[in-house]
Amino acid sequence: MLTGAVADDFTGATDLAAALHSRGLRTAVVIGDRPVPDEQVAGLDAVVVALKSRTAPVEEAVGASLGAADRLLGWGADRFYLKYCSTFDSTDEGNIGPVLDALRERLGTDRSVVVPAFPGTGRTVRDGSLWVGDDLLEDSSMRHHPLTPMTRSRLRDLLAPQTTATVTEIGLDVVRRGADALRQALDAAPAGYLVVDAVEDDDLRAIAQATAGHRLVSGGAGLALGLEPVATDAAGTGTAGTRAAAAAPFPSFSRRRLVVCGSASTTTQAQVAAAVAAGHPTRKVDIAQALADPEAETASLAEWVRGLDDVSVPVVYSVGQPSDVVPAGALPAGGAGAAVSASEVVETVLSGLVLDLVADGTVDQVVVAGGETSGAVVGSLGVGLLTIGPLLAPGVCWSAATTDDGREVALVLKSGNFGAVDLFSSAWEALA
Repeated sequence: MLTGAVADDFTGATDLAAALHSRGLRTAVVIGDRPVPDEQVAGLDAVVVALKSRTAPVEEAVGASLGAADRLLGWGADRFYLKYCSTFDSTDEGNIGPVLDALRERLGTDRSVVVPAFPGTGRTVRDGSLWVGDDLLEDSSMRHHPLTPMTRSRLRDLLAPQTTATVTEIGLDVVRRGADALRQALDAAPAGYLVVDAVEDDDLRAIAQATAGHRLVSGGAGLALGLEPVATDAAGTGTAGTRAAAAAPFPSFSRRRLVVCGSASTTTQAQVAAAVAAGHPTRKVDIAQALADPEAETASLAEWVRGLDDVSVPVVYSVGQPSDVVPAGALPAGGAGAAVSASEVVETVLSGLVLDLVADGTVDQVVVAGGETSGAVVGSLGVGLLTIGPLLAPGVCWSAATTDDGREVALVLKSGNFGAVDLFSSAWEALA
């Protein structure tokens, strides 16, 4: 059985791939529609296609997701997973509902569970509502997200405006009765979407077991962590007819390290502050200069990095405190920058910076914070496939890739909300 997954951003793709890898499945991430030889996915147990569709126009997001599904079908996938953020980032227009509708139709199935819960990162679902730590989603920092402000917490209320399908809630009392009882409840529910409560890892295990026969599931990466680990024998062959993950050695990297942060999340701000406290060289993107001349700002940042000690870990960021966030409509009128947003120009500058420093051999290990920034970085490098490596934290892992010009690079593609506060200092230990 090959599991095919469609992820709505790059950090979500590596998040899910790391979870599948940790369960013993040979897993790789394919970048969008980049060409990948069939032999590179042959023999894998799971393939995750990373898209940049979370905040794309609905038609574009649906088209890209169907294209990814068709690609996975061509590779032999017979079970599918739509991966979205554990904070259900979306608007009343989509894109989660429209993409689910399209995938259900393409795959010929009448239902899918909706399970964004990821207890390891503090995301839980109780009574149909999504919590972030001790706060309802609507009371968390996600309420102020610049692209997908989350002002409601009940998943049924979030999903209903995005689809005409029935949305049913399955409570924790049913989940706690075990996989068999839950399976019966899921089968008896009306066709459409089934929001399932989960507050502990054991709940995810029950859901994973109950949906083992479902053609399509959806949620955060937590649901994949509910899968039973694949056992292996001495020869590395999976039992129960499933091939196991042969732990190929992760490549070694010897050049300089770099952190780039396009995320405005409070978690990333805390990580930047911790890097400053730890003595890392840090520099904030000059938004005004970037708007006026992004190439010049990129060149200035690259020159600064090259001038640092080889052992230093420079951190280039766009938001270090709430006041650094540029509100929509606050950009200067006129000039070349008038037609772009601050986030777009940050993506351009940071992805250009990584490309310049990797291309000239200065850097070969990069931590990227922020989903949109991660997509821009991978796109600029021309990466087609990511090999999953060491896990750093729930939802955060190293991956290895080859650039368009044949250079090997190690990447952490991190959601802005994930990772320990000292991640920018500690991430490199896994590569030692």
